[in-house]
Parts: sequence; C-alpha cells; structure tokens
Amino acid sequence: MFILSHCQFKEPIKGHGINFLKNRSEKILVNKSNKNDVINVLGNPHTTSVDNENLWFYFDRKIASGKLIKFGDVDLLENNVLVLNFNRYGVVVNKEFFDKQDMKEIKYSEMKTENPVTKDSFVTSFLQSVRQKMYGKRKF
Repeated sequence: MFILSHCQFKEPIKGHGINFLKNRSEKILVNKSNKNDVINVLGNPHTTSVDNENLWFYFDRKIASGKLIKFGDVDLLENNVLVLNFNRYGVVVNKEFFDKQDMKEIKYSEMKTENPVTKDSFVTSFLQSVRQKMYGKRKF
C-alpha cells in the first residue's frame, strides 16, 4: 500500500523554451510594441536571423514520456514558434505564431547544401589520387 501511494499516474512533462508562449505573444501588439517591450514580456530571443538582426525567434516545446506500450517513445505535446519582425526603429511590424499543426503544413526544401569545411583539401585529394595510381599499377 505504501509503494502504490507514491506512484505517479501521470508522466512528467519536459519543457524547453518559454512557457505559455501563445498567451504571452498576445501581449505584443503589431505597430505598438518595441524591442524593449518584447524583452520585458518574453526575454531575450532564443535566436535571431543570420542576415537580419531584426528577425527574432522564440520557441516553446513540451514533450512527455510515452506509455509503456510504446517502449519509451516520447510524445510531442506542444511545438510553438513565435517569429517577430522589427522595422529599423525597433517596432514590431509583423508577428507570426506557428503551432504543432502549422509545422506539419510547412514545405521543406529538398535541396542539400555542401559544407566547404568538410570538403577534402587540395593536398588530401592529390595524395589520394597518387595512392590510387600507385595501387592501380601493382601486380599481385
């Protein structure tokens, strides 16, 4: 009886990002709120755009452990993203909120980019070609 009284029937929820992002985002008004207002309500942005410092992103993600039947898989309960765009004066000009259903409808690009850092250097590629030529002329 003592053991069963301390069992939890509900699995703990693990969160990442800002709790209640949807409710907090409603306090931000387009063409009224500025960067300071946003920082007071939401805090500093989780990330900003690489090429545009006036594009801020905030995240809210909640996951819970799955049932015993699912063998420990996690269930995604919430996946919210808030995108804020500021003008050059720091006033919000565009606010977009994406939830879990919106994420399913987003089309992702199939294009792949090459990473120049992981490419072999000229010396490495030259030495590999010399090795291939050496081993290609060997007779066993």
